[in-house]
Amino acid sequence: MTDLPARDQLATHEVLNQPDPEGDRDLWAGDAALREAIAREGGQADTLAPYGATLGSAEMRAAGREANDHAPELVLFDRAGRRLDEVRFHPSYHRFMQTSIAAGYAAVAWEDAPGGHVTHAAQVYLASQVEPGHCCPLTMTYAATPALRAAPEIAEAWAPKLTSRRYDPAMTPVDAKQGATLGMAMTEKQGGSDVRANTTSATRDGDHYRLRGHKWFCSAPMSDGFLTLAQAPEGLTCFLVPRWLEGERNSVQIQRLKAKLGNHSNASSEIEYHDTLALRIGDEGQGVRTIIEMVHHTRLDTAMAPAGLMRGALSEALHWVRHRAAFQRRLIDQPLMRAVLADLALDVEAALILGLRTARAFDGPTPEDRAFARIAVALAKFHSNKRAPVVTYEAMEALGGMGYVEDTPLPLLYREAPLNGIWEGSGNVICLDILRTLAKEPLAAETLRAELMAATGSDPRYDAALKAHEARWPALPPEAEARWFAERLALLLQASLLIRHAPAAVADAFTATRLAGEAGRITGAMAGSDVSAILDRLG
Repeated sequence: MTDLPARDQLATHEVLNQPDPEGDRDLWAGDAALREAIAREGGQADTLAPYGATLGSAEMRAAGREANDHAPELVLFDRAGRRLDEVRFHPSYHRFMQTSIAAGYAAVAWEDAPGGHVTHAAQVYLASQVEPGHCCPLTMTYAATPALRAAPEIAEAWAPKLTSRRYDPAMTPVDAKQGATLGMAMTEKQGGSDVRANTTSATRDGDHYRLRGHKWFCSAPMSDGFLTLAQAPEGLTCFLVPRWLEGERNSVQIQRLKAKLGNHSNASSEIEYHDTLALRIGDEGQGVRTIIEMVHHTRLDTAMAPAGLMRGALSEALHWVRHRAAFQRRLIDQPLMRAVLADLALDVEAALILGLRTARAFDGPTPEDRAFARIAVALAKFHSNKRAPVVTYEAMEALGGMGYVEDTPLPLLYREAPLNGIWEGSGNVICLDILRTLAKEPLAAETLRAELMAATGSDPRYDAALKAHEARWPALPPEAEARWFAERLALLLQASLLIRHAPAAVADAFTATRLAGEAGRITGAMAGSDVSAILDRLG
C-alpha cells in the first residue's frame, strides 16, 4: 500500500519550492567512495549492501526519529517498592538493535572471515547516518570480546553470546540467552580519564568479588554485563559485572539517567555497586592493561562514527539543494553552494578513507599491522571528530532555517557530532597518547612514516608539506604543540591515502586546500578545484 501524497493546495497558498520526501535512500549503492574503499581494504560487500539498503529505507529512517523522540524511561521500583533498576526503550530502538545485531555489527569482526574489522567499521559508518544512539551498546559489545580473552573460562561462557546474531533483551542470566550485549562502567567523579584515581573497592568472596562504589558514567545500563574497574588488594583490576544472576538481580543500582545534549535514544546513567557480584578479568593490579584492549577497539568506532555523521548530514543537504531554488536557480547549480558542498565532501571522504584503512590494520596479522592500527586510530579519532561538528553545521546551514528545525535530521546529527570526540579519550588525551605511542613504539612511527612516504613523488605540494612537517618537528613536539602536530599528521595521512586511491579531482582539491594553503579557514573558502567531479561521487 502506497501512502497518498500530502495536500499542497491550501486555503491561503500553494506549497511550492519544497523538496518532496526523499523516500528510500540506499546508503550502499549511493556511496561510491564507500564501495571503492571496501573493495580495496577487503571488506564484505555482500554483508554491507543489504545493511545499507535497509538502514537507508524511509521506514528505518522514520524509526530512527521515533527512537530519539521517545527517550528511554528509567523505572527504579515496582508498584510495591521493590527495586527494578530497569530502563525501558521505545520499540523502534529495539528494532535497530535487532537489525544491526543480525547484520553482524558486534560479531563480524570475530567470525574468522576476511575483512571482519573493515566490515564492522563500515557498519558503524552506515548506522551512524541514521540512528547513532544504538551504536553505543553494540560498539562496546564488539570491543569487549578481545578483552575477555584475559579470562578464558569467562570468555568461553560469554563470547558466543556476545558474537551471536540474535538480539535477546530478556532479563535473564547470560547462559539462558540467545545473545548478549556488554557495557562499560569505568568513569568516576574524581578521576574522569584518570581511571587510576578510581575508588570503587573490590573484596574477594570465594571465587568471586564484591564491588562497592559509584560510577559517574555507565552507558547502556540494560546490557547483560559491564566491564568495570575497581581497587582490589593488589591494585586497580578489571571485572565483569553480570547484570542478571540465577534467580535474582545483581545489585547494580541505577541512580539516574544522564540528560545528554544528544544520543537521546541511548540510555547513559550513573550507577552504584552495593556489594555487587563481579568476576575478575585478568590479574589483580592489571586492570588498565586488561581494559586497554577494549578501549583500543572502541576507538576504531569513534573514528568511524564521525565519518557517518558527516555523510548523513551531507546527504540531507544534497537532497535539499537539488530540489530547492532561490533567485531563479536551483541551489545545486549555484557556484558558491557547490563550493561549500564539495568542501564538505572532501572532509567526508578523507575521514572514510582513513577510517577504513585503519580498520584493515585491525584485520592484519603482523606486528606492523598492530603498530599502525595503534597510531592511525588515534589520529583518525582526533581529526575526524574535530571536523564533524563543523561539517554537520555547514550542512544545516545549506537548508537555511529549515535545517534548524527538528522536522529534519540535522539537529539530531549536530547534537551527536561532539560525542565521539569526548568518548574514549577527549582531544587532549588522544594527542598525548599519540605522542606516547610515537615515543614508546618505534614500529608505530616506522609504519606511519611508510604510509606517508608511499605518496611522495605524485604531487609536489604534498611533498613540500611533508618536508615542512618534518622540518618543523624533527623530533616529537612539546606538549603544548601536540594538537597542531596531530592535526598535520592526520591531514598528511589522509592526503597520502587520497593521492594513492581517490580520483584525481578529490586528491588535488584536498591537497590544495588542506596542505598547500590554497583556501581560507572556513568551509567553501576555496577556488580552482574540480567541484563537479567531486560532487558527482556523492550519488
